[in-house]
This record gives sequence, structure tokens and C-alpha cells, in this order.
Amino acid sequence: MSPAAAANLGYTPPDGGWGWAVVFGAFISIGFSYAFPKSLTIYYKEIQEYFSVSYSQIAWVSSVMLASMYAGGPVSSILVNRYGSRPVVMVGGVMVSVAMVLASFGTSIIHLYLCIGVMGGFGLAFNLQPALTIIGTYFQVKRPMANGLAMTGSPVILSTLAPLNQFLFDSFGWRGSFLILGSIVLNCCVAGSLMRPVNKKALQKPKSDRKDYNGALSEADPTADTGALSHNLLTNENQIVSPSPSCIDKFFDVTLFKHRGFLIYLVGNVVMFFGFFAPVIFLAPYAKHLGIDEYSAAFLLSIFALVDMFVRPATGFIGNTKRIRPRIQYLFSFAVSFNGLCHLLCPLASGYVGLVLYAVFFGVAFGMVCALLFEVLMDLVGAHRFSTAVGLVTVIECGPVLLGPPISGALVDVFGDYKYMYYACGVLMLVPGIFFFIAHYFNYKRVDEEQRQSAALEMRTCEDAVLRKSQVKISAVSITAPKEAGHRHI
Repeated sequence: MSPAAAANLGYTPPDGGWGWAVVFGAFISIGFSYAFPKSLTIYYKEIQEYFSVSYSQIAWVSSVMLASMYAGGPVSSILVNRYGSRPVVMVGGVMVSVAMVLASFGTSIIHLYLCIGVMGGFGLAFNLQPALTIIGTYFQVKRPMANGLAMTGSPVILSTLAPLNQFLFDSFGWRGSFLILGSIVLNCCVAGSLMRPVNKKALQKPKSDRKDYNGALSEADPTADTGALSHNLLTNENQIVSPSPSCIDKFFDVTLFKHRGFLIYLVGNVVMFFGFFAPVIFLAPYAKHLGIDEYSAAFLLSIFALVDMFVRPATGFIGNTKRIRPRIQYLFSFAVSFNGLCHLLCPLASGYVGLVLYAVFFGVAFGMVCALLFEVLMDLVGAHRFSTAVGLVTVIECGPVLLGPPISGALVDVFGDYKYMYYACGVLMLVPGIFFFIAHYFNYKRVDEEQRQSAALEMRTCEDAVLRKSQVKISAVSITAPKEAGHRHI
């Protein structure tokens, strides 16, 4: 098992017990957050005909919902820091449920934008971030594994909702289906009820385990090896300027923008998300463009989802191994670069067999990125600052998430061919992947230097303390010695 990463929580997370029930709740909550907007595409054709709108207009429903989910990150962060994960997730489930019920009475496409897109998107934001945050309070050593299992909820629930929505659509139409979906999404409230806050008092660390490195608390295990200590410093010392404890307690920790690792993550992800979702959205249309029948084209998405479903937990297990965990950022860099290579090679795939191979490799690459996406952020900033960090990241990423698919669609319209869209997405994934490799190489190198400097400083501090203690003893002896000699003379 890999060494524990520093979490700066003031206690040792249990790494099990009720934490696995929390992972199951996060599995449901995260699954609905990512799968729900995608699953609604089944109703688009009927809604498009009902309101007499274009396909691009109806496609904005899911885009607005995803963008609102990302934009609601800071609000969710404030609520999680103030009230904890459990009530926020339950409120989010109620919001999405009410949004779907109101949408079932919709009279215009604007009505759907406001209900499903804005209100439902904010409800999903209240489901996503708290579920990610609470895992870091229950897990430390096994955290990559727990995150990988929780992130598997997205493909599992998507593969469940897709056929269910088709059945509801055939039986009740889109209005009746939205009413039923409003009740189904209340399962997020059940998931939230499982997210019991960790008992910090029972797991409190002794004060002797805390060491101060340049104003940042480090809770490195004194028995941990060099790799573990380097990983601890990556979390706590990986900053251009270390923050004061008062800043950490604020809702918005703006000092994160001075955090070296956070800036690397943010810059790379903003570029990456312009080309992240479009290849999934356009996979079936691309197959149809090549003359493949509708059912075979749809089956490509099933293959992609099935592979994604198994890769996510597998990536969590790999990321938790002793060799990978201290340098998990390299695994994420490889996953992003692998995505880019898959998209660049996609236009070279000939026939249906070639597209099946692309769907398999793309499922592997996509699953790896999704399993590590939030784990590597928590690895960089620590579990104690993760809630604020993910809120800042998601609100900045909502722009690329919203604009990426429409820009990719515009490339198809301009060139009349999907291959240029896949080339563009490949470059937008490969470039940040290479950037992550280079930036984290120098980042880890800097962290190792800081680790050696901190160790040397601690050694000098201990030596100075011993020297001062010995000087005090010598001074005490020199003071008492003349007095004893004077007594003997008398």
C-alpha cells in the first residue's frame, strides 16, 4: 500500500468503515451529475418538433445544464464549507427534482433553458462538489481508489438511464417522462443521507505529529519514507507564497492563485476542456456520416461506456499503488496525452472495425482522465483546501465546457467533414498533456529541493536547540561552582 499523503486535516482519516458507504453515496451523486445532462438527449427530437426549434437550439439545454453545474461550483463550495456535504447534496437533489417537474409543464424552449439548464444545473453542482469533497475527509491512503470507484458512477448510471429514458419516452412522452425523472433523481437525497460527517474528535492526531514548515502545517508521518515526505511537501509546500491559516478558513481562498500546482492544473485543464466532450458527442454522428447504420453507430457509444465503466475503478487501483501514488501527476499527464493521440488517429480508422477500436481506446483514455481528474487536484492542494479549489476550477472551466462542443460543431459545418474536428480536439488534448508532463517534472524537482531545504533547516534547528541547552547547563555549573568553593574556604 502506498504511503499516506498529507491531508492537513488535524486527524487521521479512517480509510474505510463508514467511508465505503460514503463512496457509494458519492457514486450515485456523481453519476447523476454527469450522466443526467447526457441522458436527456433522447427527448430532443420530440421536443424540437413540439416547440418548432432548430437542433442547435435544443442542444443548448444540455450545454446550459453542464455550464450551470460548473458555474455553481463556488456557491456549492461556500455551502459545503459552512454546512457540510450531507445537507448540500440533499438540497441539490430536491432542486433537480423540482426543475424536472417544472420543465414538464414547459411552454417554450426558454422555459426549458431556465428550468432544466439553470435550476437543474445548479442542483447538479450541489451534488457534484460535496460528493468529491467528503471522500477526502474519509480517505487518505486509499483515496485514489475511493475516487476511482466514485467516478465510476457516471458511466454506470448513464448506461442505466439511457435505456430507461427510451422506455419512458415510448410510454409517456417527454412531459410524463420528465415528471418520472423528477422522482428518480430524488435518489440523490438518499445518497446525501449516507454522507455522514467524519468523527474528527475520535480520530484527532496528537499535537506532536504536527510540524511547521514556513507557515504551513505538515502532518507527515515520521515513519514515512522519502517518497512519502516528498509527496507531503507537494501538498503543503507547493506554493509560491505560503498562505496564512486565516486565509484557509475563508470561503474563497484566493491564495490558491499563488499555488504552483494549482496554477499548473488550472491552465492545462482550461485548454483540455475545449476538446474533452466534443468527441463523445459527435462519435455517433461521425459514424453515420461514414455510412454506418443508426443502430451500429449507437452501439459505438455502448462500447465506449462499457470500457469507461471498468477503466475508472482500475485506474483508481493503479493510482493507489506504491510506485504510482507519489508521482500520480505523471499518470494523469499520460491519460490526457493518450486522449489526444486517440483523436488524432481517429480519422485514420477505416470501416466499422476501425471505429470500434477507436471507441475502445477512447473509452480507456477517457476513463483514466475522469478517474484522476479530481484526485490529482486534491493531491496538489490537499483535502483541507479541495472544496474551495474545485469551486474555483469549475467556475473557470464552465466557459470551455459550454463553448467546446459548439465550436467543434462549427468546424464540421465549415469543412463538411468530421476529421478536422477530431484533429482539433486531438491537439487540444495533446498539448496540455505534454504541458502537464513538463510542468510537473519541474514542479516535482522544486518540491524535492524544498524537502531537502526543510530537512536541513529542521536539522540545524535541532542542533541549535541542543547547543543552547548545553550552553545553559555550562553556565549554570560556572555560576554554582564559585559559591561551593567559598563555602569550603570558610
